[in-house]
Amino acid sequence: MLRLLLLLSGLAVTAVGTSCARQTLTAETVSTPGADPATTANPVAQPQAALQDSTAEKMLVYQRAVGGWPKAVGSAKVDYKHPMSAADRARTLADKNRNDATIDNNATSREIIYLAQAYQKTNNPAYRQGAENGIRYLLKMQYANGGFPQYYPDFSNYRHQITYNDNAMVRVLQVLREVGQQKAPYNGLDAALVPQAKAAVERGIDCILKTQYVRQGQPTAWCAQYDEKTLQPAKARAFELASLSGDESVEIVRFLMGVEKPSPAVRKSIESAVAWFQKVKLTGYTMKEIAAPGEPTGRDRVIVPEAGATLWARFYELDTDRPIYVGRDSKVHYQLSEIENERRAGYLYAGTWPAKLLEKDYPAWQKRVSTGEKP
Repeated sequence: MLRLLLLLSGLAVTAVGTSCARQTLTAETVSTPGADPATTANPVAQPQAALQDSTAEKMLVYQRAVGGWPKAVGSAKVDYKHPMSAADRARTLADKNRNDATIDNNATSREIIYLAQAYQKTNNPAYRQGAENGIRYLLKMQYANGGFPQYYPDFSNYRHQITYNDNAMVRVLQVLREVGQQKAPYNGLDAALVPQAKAAVERGIDCILKTQYVRQGQPTAWCAQYDEKTLQPAKARAFELASLSGDESVEIVRFLMGVEKPSPAVRKSIESAVAWFQKVKLTGYTMKEIAAPGEPTGRDRVIVPEAGATLWARFYELDTDRPIYVGRDSKVHYQLSEIENERRAGYLYAGTWPAKLLEKDYPAWQKRVSTGEKP
């Protein structure tokens, strides 16, 4: 019996020793040649490679030296879903100094947003730097009067104009507003950007107020483009004449509604624009897309009567509020059917853009302002 107990005791000691040995083998140690082993017994954490996001990596490749991003390279749109070969990467990096950075078609704002989000998810410092450089690009491109050009530093054609078209300037101001408020995903970025972003937003709001078109003392809406020096309405493409916008004006108003403590000037601007939307709506009409085999595009858009429907034109004549429809010949027409099929089918000349603003957003804003709630 005694021998059996001694045998079991020996096995237990052996098992414990083996377990300890295994634990020691699984713990990595760092040793320095010639150093006392006692001083190197504790494990030292090894640096880990930063986590990567494949889309964010492509965005960094496309980022221009000036800090912004292109919307296209030549005729090819920038598509981050498209695979990037080693040759594509090398070719794109070689284009780093191109002056095609823009805020048109979501370019630059979408990359800043995505990179800031990717940084929060991965803690990869390259994504943080990319987002910060993008924000610095926005701050750099803003005019002293608060407006933003469509492109920077390329000021050719109409690219130098203050651009509300396709909500370019408003989208940028929304990014800067959230940077200034230190909202996610921007709360982990360079703190020095916060006061700069706040100041840029204030200048932007001032520009918005100054560019609201005033007719006979009454503020109305906004045009898609403005001369950056005179702040007067300006023409862009052949079919985009100086005119009031039933589309872009909506997002401008929404942005102003986001001001936490609106001044009397901001309130008047919002209320005047809402009144203008009500005045120029086309009651009893809708736009329909139809098959048109006899037309060059094989399809068409038509404005037709429909009970209970409401429509707004994309462009309104500055001094009459008449809806206008302009083709590539730059001639004004008052019927959509009078311009070429290529434009009718390829460009949206009427829509319901202000509907939700009038039905939900504006009443909610009125309630917020009256109660002092935050946006």
